[in-house]
Amino acid sequence: MKIAVYPGSFDPVTNGHLNIIERAARLFDEVIVCVMVNCEKKPLFTLEERKSLLKRVTAHLPNVKVDAHAGLLAEYAKEQQCCTIIKGLRAGSDFEKEFQMAMINRKLNPNLESLFLTAEHQYMYLSSSAVKEMGVYGADVSDFLPPEILVEFRERIRNIRNHKEA
Repeated sequence: MKIAVYPGSFDPVTNGHLNIIERAARLFDEVIVCVMVNCEKKPLFTLEERKSLLKRVTAHLPNVKVDAHAGLLAEYAKEQQCCTIIKGLRAGSDFEKEFQMAMINRKLNPNLESLFLTAEHQYMYLSSSAVKEMGVYGADVSDFLPPEILVEFRERIRNIRNHKEA
């Protein structure tokens, strides 16, 4: 069985992420969407909330499972018997960083491949950070987020705005 892992912070999961997940699910027997801890980012949603949101938006994909991990991706992939890491690419700058990480992961786990899926054209510019910023400034983000999570996102952003105004 071919198992792939798609890691990310998914804070929040966007339509771009969902597009990569759906495409990877067509390529592999099982795809594990793994919420990773990124100590460089201050998350909008907790780890458990992000897992819950991802489970909701991937419920229509029977071969997708959602998990979380706070350690090294290469070790997690080995534990889960994954053969491939899926990474979505938006621009050339993404490739440089992801290529470096692919080489490191390959060094740590020689049996692990990395597969880069380019974002569909309508998601080339989309990032969770940009969606959060647009939300804070009151922009309509409904084209960028799965409808299943819009209510939670808007509520969380409303709480942030209310705290800034206080």
